[in-house]
Amino acid sequence: MNEVLAPENELVEAEEYVLSKTSDIPTTAVVLGSGLGYFANKVTPTVVLNNRDIPHFPQPTVVGHDGKMIFGGIQDADVIVIQGRSHYYEGKSFSEITFYVQLLSRLGIKNLVLTNAAGGMNPSLKPGDFVLLNDFINSTQLEVLPPKLVPEQPFSEQLIVIAKNVANDLKIKLHQGIYCWTTGPSYETHAEVQIIHDLGADVVGMSTVPEVIIGAYLKMNILGISLVTNLAAGISATPLTHREVQSVADEIKKPYSKFMSALICNIVTSET
Repeated sequence: MNEVLAPENELVEAEEYVLSKTSDIPTTAVVLGSGLGYFANKVTPTVVLNNRDIPHFPQPTVVGHDGKMIFGGIQDADVIVIQGRSHYYEGKSFSEITFYVQLLSRLGIKNLVLTNAAGGMNPSLKPGDFVLLNDFINSTQLEVLPPKLVPEQPFSEQLIVIAKNVANDLKIKLHQGIYCWTTGPSYETHAEVQIIHDLGADVVGMSTVPEVIIGAYLKMNILGISLVTNLAAGISATPLTHREVQSVADEIKKPYSKFMSALICNIVTSET
């Protein structure tokens, strides 16, 4: 547990810094995955903090992860946007990967929307599809928390219903599926893709699961959404690259931003 949960004094220092910049803390936060940072432009900012300025907050090193905590509004909904996350493959510990989740919990965030760019494992998926996560597979077998502390259902049924209703209203096709976490940073081989697919995963990626586990452990309402930015090896006819991930994320900007804006507004409204 001590290696997963950040030291109390570090969290206190980070919390005090944030509260010295703003006392207006919303109830909902959203985390933007690889290539999805552009959604932050939809937020009317009131306070923008750089991760490097927040005590003990790890700075992302991957392209497409800017490393900012943005306080602001989307229409009439107040939200915190985490623009960029750290990954295990960057040499980060679980306490570093999930530091922002622990900080958000201390600040009073109730609803946490975790987004990511993922590879499509299910043949019915194509680049640009949205997948609402209803479970995950930890293929790494790395223990984020002792099994007895990992919630059996980490994703919020209430938030899942809200997301489905928003997609239906906007006439956006929203798939549901299981996310498989791999450590990365390399993409999966054909054999690995076959194994992961046989396990029942619909999408695969290199993030999210540690944050889901810690967020659920801290009693936050968790929603997970994957944007399929590429097809996994053996399903795609071309080699996979990080450029492909960002390219698809760029192409889907309009519907993605529309969906996420409406989703956040509906989540915030449900709290009132």
